[in-house]
Parts: sequence; structure tokens; C-alpha cells
Amino acid sequence: MRVLVVLPTYNERENITEVLQAVRAALPEADVLVVDDSSPDGTAELAEKAAAELGGIEVLSRPAKEGLGPAYRAGFALGLARGYDAFVEMDSDFSHDPAALPALVAPIERGAGLVVGSRYVAGGEIPNWSWSRRLLSRLGNYYAKAVLALGVEDSTSGFRVYAADVLRAIDLASVRADGYGFQIEMTYRALRAGARVVEVPIRFVDRVEGTSKMSLHTVVEALALVTAFGLRRLVPRRRRRSSARRAPVGAISSR
Repeated sequence: MRVLVVLPTYNERENITEVLQAVRAALPEADVLVVDDSSPDGTAELAEKAAAELGGIEVLSRPAKEGLGPAYRAGFALGLARGYDAFVEMDSDFSHDPAALPALVAPIERGAGLVVGSRYVAGGEIPNWSWSRRLLSRLGNYYAKAVLALGVEDSTSGFRVYAADVLRAIDLASVRADGYGFQIEMTYRALRAGARVVEVPIRFVDRVEGTSKMSLHTVVEALALVTAFGLRRLVPRRRRRSSARRAPVGAISSR
């Protein structure tokens, strides 16, 4: 199975070399695609240097900062065109432990369509979060699970693996969300495409070096996205119920 690890980066100079070394050690047969949004701190140049030393690493430099969702879509599209079978999403700041990669990839080989590295199943950990951040994350996941009937405990997790056929079924060009909203939208679309989702417990830690990319905008976007998708789910149901009520009348008048 050909695996591509997609690493979006923006100003990850402090982490990128060590992360690439750790990914190579954890999944020696996988290839890595660094998708860099023209980081002014020289992230792409360091990634290119690591690529020359480690092998199996390519850097896709994009002209401007466009966000997480567009970076993943670009990486997935390139990987699909090259025939990869599985696609790993992960951060470049060690909040996602590269040592967990083999456990995340394994279910794909057994037929899973999406594997989510979950903080909220048995064995998952968030050791250094404040109670307020933990509450916000939990409430966001509960809301997405309830409104969209996801059946997934951690739909906002950015540490995950997709099977290639699921990404093809999703229609990446139509995905518009970014940040946490991107992860929820991709989970929702994968389930609608018939993917079998497996959650594997992970230990999530805040970055040690660099600055967090999380913002109020990403949270608001995610909540708005869930609400919009939830409303779309209700409209077809109402239409079906309305059609069912009208059917006997139509049947009588047609005779």
C-alpha cells in the first residue's frame, strides 16, 4: 500500500526538520508531501534540505497563505493523480505524535475508509489543555455529532488517514471549509460516501515550538458549517414527508 503523509506548513522552522525525521522513522516506506504556503521564516528551504538527506520527501510551495483546507486539498489532489492508496493528515508541530502513525494506517489496510486519531475514545489523552479549551472542544464535537448524526467522537481531529477511494468519492473541489470546519466537513462527506470510520486513541499535546494557528474564526466557522449542514439534512426530510402526505391525493385525482 502506497502511503502519502501530507504536512501543511506555515512558519514551522522550529519543527519541520525534526518532524520529517520522526515521520520517516515511524513510516519508512511512506512518502511525505510538505505543502508550504510561502512561509516567510524559511520553512520550505529547511524541508527541501531534509528531503535531500532523508529521501521520499517533496515540497509543494504555494504562492500565498490560503489555510489548512486548501493546503490539504492541493496535497490530496496531487497524491490521487500519482496513485497513492492512503493519505495521512497531521500537524507539523509535534501536537500529533509521529510514533502513532503505524497504528493509524493499519485499519486502512483492513478496509477502513477513514481512520481518526481520537482524543475522546478510551485511551485518548489531552494532558496539558486548560479546562476552558477542553470544554470548547468537547462541546463542539458533541454539537457536530448530534446535529449531523456523525457517530464519531472526535470529528475535529486533524490526525487522520483517508483511503484513496473515499477522497475520490468526496469531490474535493466542492469542499470549502478551513481549520476545524474542514475536519468536520470531511468527516461528514466521508460518511455520506459510505466510508467505514475507525477511531484510534491518540495523545494530543500542544505545540512546544512556534505559535498556535487556532483562532476564534476557526471555531465560529466550524459551528456555522455544522449548522448549515444540519439544516440541509432537515430540508430533504421535510420534503419527503410532504410528498408522502400528498401522494394519496395525487393517486385519487389521477384516476
